[in-house]
Amino acid sequence: MDFVLKEEHGFSYIDEGEGEVLLLLHGLMGSLSNWDGVVNQFKSKYRVLIPILPIYDMPLITTGVKSLSKFVHKFIKFKKLSNITVLGNSLGGHVALVYVLAHPENIKAMVLTGSSGLYENAFGGSFPRRESIDFVREKVQYTFYDPAIATDELVNDVYKLVNDRHSVIRLLAMAKSAIRHNMKKDLHKMQLPVCLIWGRDDKITPPEVAVEFNELLPNAELHWLDKCGHAPMMERPDEFNVLLGAFLEKIKE
Repeated sequence: MDFVLKEEHGFSYIDEGEGEVLLLLHGLMGSLSNWDGVVNQFKSKYRVLIPILPIYDMPLITTGVKSLSKFVHKFIKFKKLSNITVLGNSLGGHVALVYVLAHPENIKAMVLTGSSGLYENAFGGSFPRRESIDFVREKVQYTFYDPAIATDELVNDVYKLVNDRHSVIRLLAMAKSAIRHNMKKDLHKMQLPVCLIWGRDDKITPPEVAVEFNELLPNAELHWLDKCGHAPMMERPDEFNVLLGAFLEKIKE
């Protein structure tokens, strides 16, 4: 990642380009670099912001999806943002859903890709044995259709994370919060335009999750990417950006 990480007012974030705001929210074990392709493609026409979500920095008692949504609200107020298109992957999509429900006035449109909020099969139904980097590698590869996307760097980052007691406790708490906080009964209230971009081979939030989102959100459109897993913006960045660009053009005022 070649972008400048800004630090102010307790926030760490990337802020690139000018124009209408694209706010990108990463997943539970995601990072800012997951969105490199989107930033590079759209920073010439949009203002692209990515805050680091404080998944491992909150008090354990408040670690959850709602707390992350409140953090996003504080960030939006601090940066004085409005008319936002919010994009969320995995847990980031779930946070976007909770935020839109609470503050629909700030959000113009939403893009969900591999979003939790209905059902997710985190780590393939089990948590990695912390002593085994091979097991961690297997579970990181499970995220993608192409296991080669799970680079040594990515595997080592996750291995460090699950071997840090402070972090792993919060990781489990956040995952449990996401499972408890099911959005099914609230989706009909969200009238804004929604673009669902989903990997047909997503094993964590499988295709039936995307179909259900599409059925329950009143103003949604669903697009599939073949040979693609849980993080389409990483695994199929060019195709993802084409779909995203078409959606952004469609919702232009």
